[in-house]
Amino acid sequence: MLGVAATLLSVLLFSVMDATVKWLSSAYPTHQIVFFRCAVALVPVLAFIWRAGGLRLLRTQRPALHFFRSVVGLTAMACAFYGFSVMRLADAVAVFYSAPLFMAALSVPMLGEHVGIRRWSAIGVGFVGVLTVVRPGSEVFSNGGVYMLAAAFLVALTTNIIRKLSASDDPASITFYFTLSGTVAGTLACAWFGWISPPLDDLMLLIAVGLLGGCAQYALTISFRYAEVGLVAPLKYLSIVIGGVIGYLVWSEVPDVRSLLGMAVIIASGVYMMHREAKLRKRI
Repeated sequence: MLGVAATLLSVLLFSVMDATVKWLSSAYPTHQIVFFRCAVALVPVLAFIWRAGGLRLLRTQRPALHFFRSVVGLTAMACAFYGFSVMRLADAVAVFYSAPLFMAALSVPMLGEHVGIRRWSAIGVGFVGVLTVVRPGSEVFSNGGVYMLAAAFLVALTTNIIRKLSASDDPASITFYFTLSGTVAGTLACAWFGWISPPLDDLMLLIAVGLLGGCAQYALTISFRYAEVGLVAPLKYLSIVIGGVIGYLVWSEVPDVRSLLGMAVIIASGVYMMHREAKLRKRI
């Protein structure tokens, strides 16, 4: 239950962060938003570390895996932020949240978890829903869909790496090293590619991106320590609903019938996977 609750919190925080990123992306380059996302997030991350036990939590015997997780995670973040900047929010969220499908599939070779025929079928149906929304050959792909799909796969890979790290390292450690790596990489990118000085209103929004992202990342890390990927991954489909509501309220975006049908299929497959996982856990 702790893993499920942490997942739901991370979904809500990430959804608000995504909308804020889209709002800012019309005026600021991706690398600058990535910098704020990571640099500001160090504040809540360090606060969590201090409250949870101090610097001793940062000890790790797997620095190489932390580095690999950071490279993959930052690449996913950059792809997603760029995708949000050039796509409608509803389309971007729908494509991006094919990640839970990849996560459940990758959990078999990476984590040795068992995914039965029924959940494999649900994964397949979910991908049909993704294709219904994406519509290969349409403007969704030409306007950033490729970046969002790449981000989805990389997020799935990152999530399963987090699960591996969680077996030996504290969630605070995992979150800290990723956030620190992003801050360093973002600083170098801003020094190389340039910086746009924001007014106070935009500065507050950029800071909000970091705070939301830091809290959401820590909640996500906790979720995968206390629950299997196959259980919590379907809950991420709720982001499609939240993203659609925010897109309508802020940008007056209204998905067409085909997109709504695809989203319904994706959500239905996720709910079934969650139900199936809960049923199997009861047998155990």
